[in-house]
Amino acid sequence: EGFGNVRELYGKIGEAFGIPPSEVLFCTLNTPQVDMEKLLGGQIGLEDFIFAHTRGRQKDVQVLKSEEALGLPIPDNGAGYAFIKGRHTWDTPGDAPGQRIREGSVMARTPQVGVGDVLEALDGRSLVGTRHFEVARLLQELPRGHRFRLRLTEPRRAWDGIGPRSGGVSARGGPPQGLSGRGTLRLRSRGPATLQEQPSAFEERAVAKVDDLLESYMGIRDSELAATMVELGRDARDPDALAEALDAQLGDFAFPDEFVFDVWGAIGDAKAGRC
Repeated sequence: EGFGNVRELYGKIGEAFGIPPSEVLFCTLNTPQVDMEKLLGGQIGLEDFIFAHTRGRQKDVQVLKSEEALGLPIPDNGAGYAFIKGRHTWDTPGDAPGQRIREGSVMARTPQVGVGDVLEALDGRSLVGTRHFEVARLLQELPRGHRFRLRLTEPRRAWDGIGPRSGGVSARGGPPQGLSGRGTLRLRSRGPATLQEQPSAFEERAVAKVDDLLESYMGIRDSELAATMVELGRDARDPDALAEALDAQLGDFAFPDEFVFDVWGAIGDAKAGRC
């Protein structure tokens, strides 16, 4: 208790275990695996179990940018670290799911790079404290044919072989008054945390679709950002009104017009149950 955003949560975890908060790279919900699909973003269910992944081995990697796209979706831990996200894969039918960097991409051909690695520095420039969309922009702006150096830190591996949690564990004393056990704590980078009921089916569909669009257009994953965009677009009367709302609250991202139009369409499709 006593936290209102992700950075403060990491501080509380550090206090509980006697480690510096900077040792916590990211958290996953209901699984101890390095599963980027279960990453703690802007919401925690009242029955969710949080696993903190701490700092492991540091490594320096040389990469040749032989193609324009690196195949590297980059999420943000909400506390100053950007890191590498993979995609679920199954080697053969019946196998347990794993996660890999996009097959055939530049990064997939760099064996030292792994899912969950934190991006610490690019060509000697520190990336700690740099937002994930800025990290993605720096990588996109590197010229084709350029050989660059990444300093990475991988999460400590200590939970191999343990499966994900299948059921909820009620918090001691039950959920806060006025909420069912399916409520969520919404963490915000700006402003206080708020308690809400479980997101509606529309919100879940829309957030997932907008998050996919963020990856396609900007090379980032950010469920908190996607949820904020859905909130802004839910009552917007047209794409121009959505663009004005995005500029007012999220102007740093400089979203292109075609992206805003696709976000408007994704929210409309989610309302109509078409996605």
